[in-house]
Amino acid sequence: MTEETDDAGTGDQYASDDTGDLPPDVVAEAERLTHLAREAVDDAAATAYREERAVLLADHEYTARIREDDTRNVLVLYPEEWVEDGLVQVEEIEDTDRGVERPLDGPGEADDWDEIDAHNRAIVERVEAEHGDVHGANAAAFADFMGNHYARPLESATDDEIAEFLTEYYPRNAWPSDRERDAVEKSVRLALDVGESVTGPAR
Repeated sequence: MTEETDDAGTGDQYASDDTGDLPPDVVAEAERLTHLAREAVDDAAATAYREERAVLLADHEYTARIREDDTRNVLVLYPEEWVEDGLVQVEEIEDTDRGVERPLDGPGEADDWDEIDAHNRAIVERVEAEHGDVHGANAAAFADFMGNHYARPLESATDDEIAEFLTEYYPRNAWPSDRERDAVEKSVRLALDVGESVTGPAR
């Protein structure tokens, strides 16, 4: 089973931060499985990850494609009804906000995504262990953002990237509780502190 590429053209056509009709955790898991498939050392493992992603998305009547742009590859999640005989019927799409795009290649070292993800998850676990579930949940959202959007360790986040997370990604994708929302800025600081204690200042 090889990865299917998007035939709908190039350029950002669909929602880049919203998750369409999909729950945010489903989008995050689809991204994770896509990265694992790309990093897999053999075809059988890659196929298994893609099949797991297909089952996950089928439960919500969505399907996945990879769009190959000039500078990056993008995971595109479509409602199944947009696809006929393997082709996306662009002219039939009325509400493009139902589509979801996630870049797979960021400014960081995307080829090392699995190592970066493991690093960020270790930081999340430490934040949760030392500061509780609320800060842990927020740190996990921050790790998703830095890993999936920039393919970099979370402690390397710039001020602009932190602002993007707090003002754009977090409200749209994290589905926070009131307690989590009130604590998120402190949670990010805690995650950065933990990350820098491991690797040294990265910003």
